[in-house]
Amino acid sequence: MARALRADAERSVRAILEAAERVLADDPGASMEQIAEAAGLTRITVHRRFANRQALIEALAISAKQQLVDAIEEARPDAAPALVALYRVTANVLRVKSTWRFSLSHATAHTEAAAALWDEIDAHTVKLLTRAQREGLIGPDADLNWARQVYYALLSEALNRPGTGQHPDETDADTQAALVIDTLLYGTGPRE
Repeated sequence: MARALRADAERSVRAILEAAERVLADDPGASMEQIAEAAGLTRITVHRRFANRQALIEALAISAKQQLVDAIEEARPDAAPALVALYRVTANVLRVKSTWRFSLSHATAHTEAAAALWDEIDAHTVKLLTRAQREGLIGPDADLNWARQVYYALLSEALNRPGTGQHPDETDADTQAALVIDTLLYGTGPRE
């Protein structure tokens, strides 16, 4: 069992992870020295916490995925009707995804721990989509694995669509969540 970090060590790890996310999002080839500088720490301190760049990227992936799990759970999806829960979860997830874009899109950071967290995220998503189907929001014959894939794609598209950022409403997580859920449930066809 891993020893709990002291509070100051936890703060430095958090500072390193947050700085690494910012720096690597701007320059995926940034050095550990650049990350240390952005964190306001020495390179030695960064290397004390993370043996190498790969270890840092793996820690980023785990941290970001854990934040996604926490965001889903903070939305308390079981405490509301499925439609409300979908909006809450989606808005929370979009907030995390917009902050941790590099970490959540980096393809090489699939450790066993990150994979376990991703399985947990998938389980939460399928559970919520199953409730939505039971409550009549999703057709009874809909393939929920396909719905999950479409939902994930819509989340990414909401964050990356052209023009996002030019108008404050377009980057608001609640506005984006409404767009994602409306598109997931109703598509782009006319409503009855």
